[in-house]
Amino acid sequence: MNTTDAKRVLETALICAQQPLPLREMGVLFNGALTADTLKLLLEDLQNDWSGRGVELVHVATGWRFQSRPQMREYLDRLHPEKPPRYTRATLETLAIIAYRQPVTRGDMEDIRGVTINSMLLKQLEDRGWVEVIGHRETVGRPGLYATTRQFLDDLGLESLDQLPVMDATAAQASMLDQIEFGMSAAVAGDEATPGPAGLPVAELSDAADAGHSQDAPLTSLTATDPNA
Repeated sequence: MNTTDAKRVLETALICAQQPLPLREMGVLFNGALTADTLKLLLEDLQNDWSGRGVELVHVATGWRFQSRPQMREYLDRLHPEKPPRYTRATLETLAIIAYRQPVTRGDMEDIRGVTINSMLLKQLEDRGWVEVIGHRETVGRPGLYATTRQFLDDLGLESLDQLPVMDATAAQASMLDQIEFGMSAAVAGDEATPGPAGLPVAELSDAADAGHSQDAPLTSLTATDPNA
């Protein structure tokens, strides 16, 4: 099989895939005849082929996918003018704390936010697949330790936590909350089978929406924290 045919196979599989495709699954397309390095070169070629178009090929946490470019969102939204549910500031701030301070307990989050966190809020984030309990702290009560998931990175269009903006100022905190809200809202919009909202895969995502709570206390500093801590 020549390069052109191999790229055509990859392109078709990626466009038709319901979820990001890892290199392992792409290799199955060619019965293992292509190495991972060869596949990466073909994917880079495809990225160049699609440059300047409304759709781009990106590498996210769980693999590769085609998604619409952010600049296209205002036009695609006109096909479905109804707005997806907005997430409360309490939800966004809690998710930001988990993203930057992970692994953290519910008590850690409450200390940072300065208010009690409703257990339903954490359950909603777990149900959406954005956070999970990865262990327990060896202290009284053995509270669960929360961390973000690869699905969280996928929905924000990120490959790793290192790509989160540095939280070194209030403006950066606001930027992070905006990025999280954009990713979460776009992911919910994708559940409605909208064909490729900005930053969203061409194939639809799984369903979820935030019922929301109104614990909108100000977020305290998240500065000087390693995203991978």
